Amino acid sequence: MSVIYLLLTISIVVALVFFAAFIISVRSGQYDDSYTPSVRMLFEDEVVKNTTTKPNTKIKKSNQLNKKQKL
Repeated sequence: MSVIYLLLTISIVVALVFFAAFIISVRSGQYDDSYTPSVRMLFEDEVVKNTTTKPNTKIKKSNQLNKKQKL
């Protein structure tokens, strides 16, 4: 039974060490994304092209068809 207490204590200590290492790495900026902002300007044109299409016309037509089918 004492082995269970020993293993439980060791596992909690190891978990706390890993949690502390994670908190320290987050605060130091280890997980900051420095690559995406520099590449984002290369893909900006594609996003603008997709938003300039008229998606509302398809939705309106499908709504009209659904209304006709319900009647």
